[in-house]
Amino acid sequence: MDKVNDALKAYANLKRPFACIDMEAVDWNIEMVNRLTVDKKIRIATKSVRSVELLRYIAEQLTNHGGWMTYDCEETQFLLERGFDDLLIGYPQLEKAAIVLLIPYIANGAKVIFMVDSEEQVGLLHRIGEAFDVKIEICLDINLSTDYKLLYFGTQRSSLKKLDDVRELIQKLQVYSFVEVVGVMGYEAQIAGVADIPAAKWQKPIIRALKLHSEKKVDLYRKAAVHEIRKAFPAVRFVNGGGSGSIEFTCRAEEVSEVTIGSAFYFPALFSRYNNAPFEPATFFALRVTRKPDAQIAVCHGGGYVASGAPGIDKSPVPVWPKHLTLLANEGAGEVQTPVYDKEKSLSIGDTVFFRHAKAGELCEQFNELHARRGDRYVKTFKTYRGDGACFL
Repeated sequence: MDKVNDALKAYANLKRPFACIDMEAVDWNIEMVNRLTVDKKIRIATKSVRSVELLRYIAEQLTNHGGWMTYDCEETQFLLERGFDDLLIGYPQLEKAAIVLLIPYIANGAKVIFMVDSEEQVGLLHRIGEAFDVKIEICLDINLSTDYKLLYFGTQRSSLKKLDDVRELIQKLQVYSFVEVVGVMGYEAQIAGVADIPAAKWQKPIIRALKLHSEKKVDLYRKAAVHEIRKAFPAVRFVNGGGSGSIEFTCRAEEVSEVTIGSAFYFPALFSRYNNAPFEPATFFALRVTRKPDAQIAVCHGGGYVASGAPGIDKSPVPVWPKHLTLLANEGAGEVQTPVYDKEKSLSIGDTVFFRHAKAGELCEQFNELHARRGDRYVKTFKTYRGDGACFL
């Protein structure tokens, strides 16, 4: 309740809706990341932050910051123009014009690494590198998902699902002289990206068993794949793994040199479904109550900020203050108005309701700025990518 009163005081004069960030919670989350990662380097996932100033703030507080993971060529250029370096583009890029725009930065010494898992992706990069006489650095993305035949546990992303797939691509890469393999990524999505406490409670023991079994397979495959890749490409300088949902597991892997972390800094609602996550919610958005059609129904203006992924209640924003509020099952979070069920009949027209977004950086696509506070003191605003006039994907 103290935090809510602090927020209401700090933001008393702001126009609703607004997005806000608790800097004391951010600092706590950064400290927890520093403790959990021990000696691993930390590559910040920019998509989970989406604010240039906050990216810089987080990096300065990390004891072992090791670069950035971006999500698009245009975003990468946007950050390069602002002095960022060591940018691993986390997803394959096939827009030739966008890739070409990064070549001058690479030629001038900037570290930009492209993610690949197929010969088609490599071939395009090779041809661009050859045309400009620039060697392009690449990272091989291996698929750590577990295929149980009746159930595919993980994500359908990389085509490098088996050791034979890795060996086959290694052989094909030998003819591409304008690319250089400098990294390996093995993202254990089924561990880092699947909540321990699902929306359907009956799934909990199943997910726990699947995760434990999958951890063993991840360990074996990633170690073997990294060994094969290092043997073929001695220039490999990093092995990337993990995410905010698997920090401890990934940091135990000897072959992993760096961990990608993003969501932990904001700690959105979806991550409250993870066991043993020692983080604090840091980002919220606030809506004004504008209607009371019923004593137990309050209607807020705005709020339709639903997260990406498979549709489900876990992707909806969560009303967190007052505590007794819930979304209506047949309406959810609406584009321009969001009704909530007010069990205690406590809300009046004009009141404020605070929500947590399900995911981290996606909230920043809805607002131009995040209003920061420390305790009950308003600190400043942080511009989001949107506030900087930028939109990627």
